[in-house]
Amino acid sequence: MITATPSCNIDLLKEQARIVRIEILKMLTRSGSGHTGGSLSSADIVTALYFYKMRHRPDAPKWTMRDRFILSKGHAAPLLYAALALTGYFDKSLLSTLRKIKSPLQGHPSSRMLEGVEVSTGSLGQGLSISNGMALGLKLDKIPASVYCLLGDGEIQEGQVWEAAMTSSHYRLDNVCAIVDLNGLQIDGMCRNVMKVEPVVDKWKAFGWHAIEIDGHNMEEIVSALDETARTKMKPSVIIATTIKGKGVSFFEGKGEYHGVAPTGEELEKALNELSKDGR
Repeated sequence: MITATPSCNIDLLKEQARIVRIEILKMLTRSGSGHTGGSLSSADIVTALYFYKMRHRPDAPKWTMRDRFILSKGHAAPLLYAALALTGYFDKSLLSTLRKIKSPLQGHPSSRMLEGVEVSTGSLGQGLSISNGMALGLKLDKIPASVYCLLGDGEIQEGQVWEAAMTSSHYRLDNVCAIVDLNGLQIDGMCRNVMKVEPVVDKWKAFGWHAIEIDGHNMEEIVSALDETARTKMKPSVIIATTIKGKGVSFFEGKGEYHGVAPTGEELEKALNELSKDGR
């Protein structure tokens, strides 16, 4: 069983995030399609969740006491699959089947096809509403578990997100933690040019949330923020994580064109060389 611990090895988490990025790049290259930028930008956050903060049991995916993770930005499925494989939900060899016909590793997560996926996602804007429902159910059943919901910054342009944000606050769902991957880019370009979402922190605070602003690639800050949300009572928490699209590979970083483009074989070789050299 993987459980949160009073202290953690930051260097070990950083190393695990590096391995997660490598697995993401390998499976995307094999499939020839998928979302590179947003999977890499959230890798540090999801690594901290699965390898440090969340209580979960790969040997018993439906364990009642587990913390739940909702990948609202479902196009970052390769990141979730890497985390699930590396924590033992399924054999890592299955990662090579990403986006193949009949593979349980679809382009967006399917809870019907893969153990460890709490809910099928991909239609943006719905994850926080689902998280609220789960959190309310947990409270009614008196189960002391948390629900973590990862949102994209382009995604929070959706009105449903803010309806859900009001609901979380109204019902004082302190077992909900939203995490916004604030990488500034979406499929059509810069988020601020498509539909400005700033001031992001002030918006969440105005909706009654406990808001924490961090560097989404600083593992110490990520871990500290996750611990702070667990201590926050009577209101939901949101972590606003400033990130870099494509983080970890210099020629992907900050490039909107890699939102939904897989690496080529040559790019994979260069990327793996970078990751092996500097361990970013």
